[in-house]
Amino acid sequence: MDPFYHQARFFSSAAELAQTPLDAGFEIAFAGRSNAGKSSAINVLCQQRDLARTSRTPGRTRLLNFFSLDDERRLVDLPGYGYAKVAENTKWRWQQLLELYLSQRACLRGLILLMDSRHPLKEFDQQMLEWCTHQGLPVHILLTKADKLKRNAARQTLQQVRRQLTQVPGEWSVQLFSALKRQGLDETYRVMDRWLERPGAG
Repeated sequence: MDPFYHQARFFSSAAELAQTPLDAGFEIAFAGRSNAGKSSAINVLCQQRDLARTSRTPGRTRLLNFFSLDDERRLVDLPGYGYAKVAENTKWRWQQLLELYLSQRACLRGLILLMDSRHPLKEFDQQMLEWCTHQGLPVHILLTKADKLKRNAARQTLQQVRRQLTQVPGEWSVQLFSALKRQGLDETYRVMDRWLERPGAG
């Protein structure tokens, strides 16, 4: 466990780009389909049970939620996308907010994209990858809930996703992850440390 990420604290929420914190320093955003395990991943990486709210109801995260690590570094929980049970105009607003944030946020250094390891690379995952490729933004994929698969099946899923991603231009990496079993934390920390240009890390 890394004590640096344990100091994460809620900073602010934004329903539109104009409400976001000053565009300076370093940010890492977390994105994923509704119920991909995004909030659970943030909580376990930051070693806090309730930092990011978890819910069995898809679409619980409806704002950009910012968590400060220090004066310069932040994590951002983006609205879940996909099959959230909300009105179509609400989904459209979320999509517009995501696209604006990814395209205009200068301090954003990378996107951690979470996919349920049992259902990877759905349409919305592909869309996020396309947006990030267009913006030249690196992506690190967490294949979440890996504990739900047997070891060989998880390994095969990882290899399959890697093969499919060879057709995707840009900078990407992928790993297995389980918040429940705390699997894959160190690998994720290494990516985050690099993107945040964390002093003394690595």
